[in-house]
Amino acid sequence: MNRHSLKDWLVAVRPWSFPASAMPVAVTLAYLYWAGSDVNWVNGVWALLNIVVFHAAGNTWSDYFDYKHRVDREDTHGVRTLTGGQFRPEEIYRLSLSLLVVAVLGGVGLLLRTGLPLLYIGIGGAACTLLYPTLKYRALGDVVIFLAYALLPMLGTAYVATGVVDWETMWAGVPVGLITVAILHANNTRDMQTDVRADIRTLAMTLGGRASMYLYCAEVLFPFGWVAGCAAGGVFPWWTLLVLVALAPALGNVRLMARYPVVGMEGISRLDELTAKLQLMFSLLLVVSFVVARLLS
Repeated sequence: MNRHSLKDWLVAVRPWSFPASAMPVAVTLAYLYWAGSDVNWVNGVWALLNIVVFHAAGNTWSDYFDYKHRVDREDTHGVRTLTGGQFRPEEIYRLSLSLLVVAVLGGVGLLLRTGLPLLYIGIGGAACTLLYPTLKYRALGDVVIFLAYALLPMLGTAYVATGVVDWETMWAGVPVGLITVAILHANNTRDMQTDVRADIRTLAMTLGGRASMYLYCAEVLFPFGWVAGCAAGGVFPWWTLLVLVALAPALGNVRLMARYPVVGMEGISRLDELTAKLQLMFSLLLVVSFVVARLLS
């Protein structure tokens, strides 16, 4: 049996991806703070930690099934915990189940502290985690990511923090969620040529290279217009225009994707990573803007 260090296990859960799940929760808490809600910060931090564990479970669950269905092979991009032989498939499978159990137990604890609506949100989140590989192979992965990393966590966070399922949090959920979806879309656009061997169909494969390029550009640019529109309409404070600072890296990503028809998959090999960094920057700026607006009001 292979012996693994703590670093090996950390690499297996892909911690650099955690901002994709943590930041929607942080943005929700900042939005609620700015809106003057009575926030239960213990529940809010609990929700943030719990969704990160769910995310880790989802990462390893997806890696296991991608390897099992030969979506990930020796010549594909991404984490090589399985394709490189560092871990055996059953080790990743057990790790995923263990993380899922911890996340469920954490969710049950929050449920006992709050109320029944969290159960339905939690079931939706667990379903997204378990069904993600199957749905991703049927061009529905982008929808699942938006549900799992925008709609459900933001509604759930609002509920555990305030006791109310506040749909107004989705004003902030749409821009953050779209950039999060763009991370997956960049990954799937890059992998179209290798995914076709596995007899699966992602949204990028369905659309084709040029349409996928346009969709990615829309996913990373539309959020800036959304925030500006919300600020102009009084839904957000004017401070949220701070997110325009992130427009520079967003345009850099767009220029990189625009070269895809010429440079191919190798030319955008790091675009998913760059999009994850954009999501983190955009979200942090949104968090800061809500907090500053509240403190200066």
